[in-house]
Amino acid sequence: MTIIFIIFSFAALLGAFILDGGHISGLLSPTAALIVIGGTIGATGVTVPLSTLKNVGKLFVVAMGNRKTDLNALIDYFNELSTKARKEGLLALESDLNAENIDPFIRKGMSLAVDGTNPELIKSIMETQIEQITKRHRAQIQIFEAAGGYAPTMGILGTVMGLVHVLSNLADASSLGEKIAVAFLATMYGIGTANIIWLPIAGKLKALDAAEVKEKLLIVEAVLSITSGDNPQVMVEKLKVFLDPSQVAQYERAEGSEAA
Repeated sequence: MTIIFIIFSFAALLGAFILDGGHISGLLSPTAALIVIGGTIGATGVTVPLSTLKNVGKLFVVAMGNRKTDLNALIDYFNELSTKARKEGLLALESDLNAENIDPFIRKGMSLAVDGTNPELIKSIMETQIEQITKRHRAQIQIFEAAGGYAPTMGILGTVMGLVHVLSNLADASSLGEKIAVAFLATMYGIGTANIIWLPIAGKLKALDAAEVKEKLLIVEAVLSITSGDNPQVMVEKLKVFLDPSQVAQYERAEGSEAA
């Protein structure tokens, strides 16, 4: 959907331009594109460390993807673990932690619990790991925020450079209008790329980060609840706090159908 909406944005702008009597060829300027794109990449490269910048390709893939987090299924999973731990003890969960598809964050937390680690220490370790993940995400998001900030400025620089070129040669007055229009294309490229590509991608990555942090905080709460020996139903009620109202309703409907 991210790709579709980006295409839709460009299509809407181009469609409006054409309906107003414009021609797409009038919006093409290789020099303006070179100034804006090249200048934006250069300025962003100065702002962001190379160790972070080299991951930009992966970040594009993440932003264009659709990572889904099924918190309801996650609650059901911990409900099963909690029930098993209450019946057989925490050590009985060791076999569940060897599953290949288990989330590494869950494995880490539950391994600490099975090893008899103090709950406060478990909480501290897992929350510190969440903080480090968030810091890494913020550094990566900075790439697109920086690009979104520099692109309009590079567009203005391109326009100024174009106007300087136009005003330095006023011999052919009949072509001034066309030359000035071409000069302003740089501003359009800068504002357009910033607000259709760079800043929206930064916003998408922020939303994905928030969803991941929410998921991991739920995991922390579940691990601590199992470690403390809470009743599985009590743990479920604790974890429901992390659900949106629609997710709560869906979970309760599923519970009702299972009970029936």
